[in-house]
Amino acid sequence: MNPTITSHATPATAAPGVLVILGASGDLTKRLLVPALYNLACDGLLPEGFAVVGMARRPLSSEEFRGQLGRDLRTFTTRREFDADRWEWLESRIHYVSGDFADGAAYRRLADKVREVGVESGAAGNTLLYLAISPELFEAVNGHLDEAGFTRFDGRRAIVVEKPFGKDLDSAIALNRALLARWREEEIYRIDHYLGKETVQNLLAFRMANGIFAPLWNADHIDHIQISAAETVGVETRGEYYDKTGVVRDMLQNHLLQMLAYVCMEPPESLDPNAVRDAKSRLLAAVRPLDRSAVERECVRGQYGPGRKADGGVAVGYREEPKVDPRSDTETYAALTLHLDNDRWRGMPVYLRSGKSLWKRGTEIVVEFKPGATGPAMGEPNRLIFHIQPTQGVEIRMQAKRPGPVFSLQPAGMRFDYAETFEASRGTGYEVLLYSGLNGDPTLFSRTDFVETAWRIVQPALDVWRTTPADDFPNYPAGSWGPRAAHELLERSGHLWHECLTRDVLARGPLFRAAPPLLLANLLLAFRPLAVAAGDVVITRGAVEDEMYFVCSGRLAVGDAADRSVGEIGAGEFCGEMALLYRQPRSATVRAVEPSDLLVLDGTAFRRILADFPGFEAELRRISAVRSERSAGVSRGIPG
Repeated sequence: MNPTITSHATPATAAPGVLVILGASGDLTKRLLVPALYNLACDGLLPEGFAVVGMARRPLSSEEFRGQLGRDLRTFTTRREFDADRWEWLESRIHYVSGDFADGAAYRRLADKVREVGVESGAAGNTLLYLAISPELFEAVNGHLDEAGFTRFDGRRAIVVEKPFGKDLDSAIALNRALLARWREEEIYRIDHYLGKETVQNLLAFRMANGIFAPLWNADHIDHIQISAAETVGVETRGEYYDKTGVVRDMLQNHLLQMLAYVCMEPPESLDPNAVRDAKSRLLAAVRPLDRSAVERECVRGQYGPGRKADGGVAVGYREEPKVDPRSDTETYAALTLHLDNDRWRGMPVYLRSGKSLWKRGTEIVVEFKPGATGPAMGEPNRLIFHIQPTQGVEIRMQAKRPGPVFSLQPAGMRFDYAETFEASRGTGYEVLLYSGLNGDPTLFSRTDFVETAWRIVQPALDVWRTTPADDFPNYPAGSWGPRAAHELLERSGHLWHECLTRDVLARGPLFRAAPPLLLANLLLAFRPLAVAAGDVVITRGAVEDEMYFVCSGRLAVGDAADRSVGEIGAGEFCGEMALLYRQPRSATVRAVEPSDLLVLDGTAFRRILADFPGFEAELRRISAVRSERSAGVSRGIPG
């Protein structure tokens, strides 16, 4: 049964209510919550009957607290222009109570203030408590809130709990029991800010509202799915937190499994919150459990070492970051293979990966269809790509006939981009979550069974890695695609990670900085990734090969006829073009000096692009002529 989707619905203002923020003077409040509330106010989505009551340790008056938030908002707002009138409207509804989180009397003062402002503002009868505090304080604060009477407030009440929901399965179960001892399940809103991203919500809309894909959404037509979340930054100032956490707890157990659920769950019978959450929970329950052998065979962990940042600057290794144990085995990269054992997917693999200090920032979901699933296989397999961040959109990769009398194909793409389709200010991702919370809509919040099942999925990997020393750490340089073992993980099953390129990534190389957009669009579709280990031969002197290589990260050494090193090729440089231009054997041997990540352009695509873009060919020939003037036909970064 397909749920009913309402098109072009005009959103109403949220229900009147009081938002209570515990930890109101912290980073989460000033960077995300207040800018999100301000965005809702600017969009006319907050009711007249609305108030905010913050509590934190700092001894501030309500007026001082408002002034502080106003200054912070001007720094962290996501809107192009600051609307002083709307901020004045919101500011007048903000109140503050000073108190220590261990002091029961502070919560009684807080309860009195919430009742008072609720009556004054017309917001009484709907109380949303937001725990913007350290997870270590959840249970104690929850007890104090109960003692102060918040669990018995008149009308609708709910408590919002930020991730992480525990640090492992046992602690998550204990936290859930503590919450359920004082609140009903429907009053507990476990928040995951990824579910506030427009493109994550669009996964549900895409699945439910576009019936053309429904017959293809199964293992008969889909070969596998990849979900990737890459960050260019290291842990920086978060070393103390991250060293106790790692990427599995920080990203995979929550964000990536949430996206997996939306992509692969059965269509719910309706958009009722319970129906959607039931479907998500059933999907996670269908994930094949990992045992020790599966972890060792199908899961990879990594930790970044010294390298280069995306902007070319020097990056330190994880163990050199502030407040990180110099012998730490905490993983900053993880790749897991999961299998879905239900009627729709029948064991189909889903690959999850996330890491810090990688070559580019981006979160994408790649759905790769089986070649020839609906006819004879012709060219590359079709792919459907959901771009979650930093760009937001949906893209279809397909084959198209080239113009002209000859029937020949080349990769092509169709893309829907949020920024080009909708006039909407960029938000923090918390707007929809706060709006849903005030309206008592739990659809985007996690239920107890979902949280605990998610922990059961990743816990075996955490257990194996905790008891097995990481002898190869660090095993990938900062600024790379990640550990070589992660690429071997997919290669063993005949797959490759799909590296979603962007024009700004290509523009890091001097050759492409001034390239026309149409040329870049063709290259983005033509490149394939290749990760090589230190010592691997990329080009063999004298061989007749048909590829050109661009270096994303790492270093390659150029060897002459006597295998003496005569130069190196670094990030942003390329090699192999001379043999293709002049149809001659390779003039040098090229080996990886260190683990390196390359983009490969095969000869067919190379010749097609040169025919379509004569200016690009002229530039390559110019560079080739300069290189030929140098000794032995090779120099630093210039083999053929």
